[in-house]
Parts: sequence; C-alpha cells; structure tokens
Amino acid sequence: MIIPLSTKKFTASYRPLFVLLVLFLSCGGNGPGSESVSRPRELILCGWDEVFILRLAGPSDSLPEKVWSWKAQDCPDLPDTMKPKFLSTDDCKPVDGGGKILITSSSEGIALVERAGGRLLYFASAPNAHSADLLPGGRIVVAVSHFEDRGDKLMVFDMAEPGRVVTTSELTWGHGVVWDAERELLWALANQAIHVYRLADWNLANPRLETVDTIPLPESGGHDFYPVPHTSLIAFSTSRHCWLFDRDTRQISPHPDLRDHENVKSICVDPVTGQLAWVQAEESWWAFRVHLLHPESQIHLPGNRLYKARWY
Repeated sequence: MIIPLSTKKFTASYRPLFVLLVLFLSCGGNGPGSESVSRPRELILCGWDEVFILRLAGPSDSLPEKVWSWKAQDCPDLPDTMKPKFLSTDDCKPVDGGGKILITSSSEGIALVERAGGRLLYFASAPNAHSADLLPGGRIVVAVSHFEDRGDKLMVFDMAEPGRVVTTSELTWGHGVVWDAERELLWALANQAIHVYRLADWNLANPRLETVDTIPLPESGGHDFYPVPHTSLIAFSTSRHCWLFDRDTRQISPHPDLRDHENVKSICVDPVTGQLAWVQAEESWWAFRVHLLHPESQIHLPGNRLYKARWY
C-alpha cells in the first residue's frame, strides 16, 4: 500500500527529531556526549575492484582519509579461481557490530572480511550477487539478480560448509536483502515487489524460506534496500524515485529528501549523526562522488567507480 508522505508519521520534518533520537540512543540515553564527539565518521565505499573505508574529519570533509582497503587480488586467503569474481563490487555492509564487512559482487563473488587486519572469514560464488546479510545459525543469505538461467533468487549458504547452498527461493532481479532480528523476518527487494520471509525448519539440515507477504512496489526497478537506523523504516530506490518502507505498517511513502531522484544506487543514514549519504549514477552504473545531506556536502573521488556508500 502506498500512502502520501503528508499522512505518514515520518515526514519531511523528521530530520531534527531523528538526529536527536539517534544521538540520545547512541549515547546511552544521556543526550549528546563523548561518543557523538569522539566517534570517527567513516564511510565504506565499493563499486570497482576495491572496497575501502574513508574517515571524515567533519560533516563537510571533502578530502577524507582512506583508512582501510580490501582487494580480492591482494587477498592471500582467496583462491586464484575466486579472484576474478570480485572485479566489480556492488555492496559492502558492516555486520556483526561492525567487526566484519559483507561484500557482494556482480562478478559472482561474496566474501565476509574481518575489519581488523582484513582477514577473509568466508567466501562463495553466487551469480550476479547484489546484496547479502547474516542469518542466525551461521548462515548467509544472498540476493542474486538476473543472470541467464542461474539468477533471480535468494541463496542461503552455511558458513560451516564452504560453498554449500542449503536453500533457495525465487526473487526476480534480486537486489536487496535485510535480516530483521527484532521481527524475526527476512525482507528482500525484487524488481517489482518487497518479499517477506520467515525462517522455517531453521535448525534442520534443509531449512526453508517461507513467504509470508508480498508488497508491490510503486514502480519497477527495485535497487538499493537499506534500513534507516533506530526506526522501522527501510529506504529503497527504484528506477526513477526513492522511497521509505515501514516494516510495521508495511506501507510505502516517497522519501522526504530523494523522492524524485532517479538512478540512485545507495541510500544510507549515519546511525549517530543522522547525516544522509547517497550515490547517484553519473556514467553508466557508477558515480564519481558521494552526496551528503543534513548537512549538505559531497565527496568527490575522480577516477573511482562508486556504487554503494555505507556508514560504518
């Protein structure tokens, strides 16, 4: 169900309240304090063959410092046959409290990498992998987009058995997946719908993803799909617009800042400051800059092919 933004509790006026809420929660309920001041502001970026982290000195830092980098070609723990599967990277999620980064590649690779030292913890091959998330029981779910007759599905891997797919589920042009521990639901973005799953028979050797709901999108081209921290919302993009999806009401409304922006590849809100980072394609599928809002700024990285930006 789509509702107008004016009738939604999360409206264009959400920003000051959201920032205060985030600061309150992240500082243990004591208001803005040492964490919001001392915490490094970092962005994980991907798109080409490198996943890297930039540290921003301030809210309008146009020349941030690169403090971390991972390339498949330089990873000694990755077999040579897997290294070409990371020629382009399309997501780079911080997971497990930020200690690990989950990387997916449209070149058919997925990797779980430790932030400290860049140690490879898991890898597998998945055709046109576009997004992934950790699941209970040491499993990883991957949203696979269109790839001849091998794509258009969710794939679940068991990290205890390298490369083994324990279950799949159809997902046309799969581009986003989010595990929701609070609601014990898996949310996945397809070309024309948001699919909702429950984990069934999860303690057995052959688990299942059980469909519990399907929510049609307002237009086709489902692309980025990422939670807005400390809320029930997931921000997502389609071919020509950006939206907010409420996991509690299962309603969709236009995004207050990006509603009429097209070809948006990623949307991410800093969980501490509330600053919004987003990437919009400038040439083919990639961009040369990350746009920032609240406050407004941009990071220009000529020579890079940027696709996703995730606050760390």
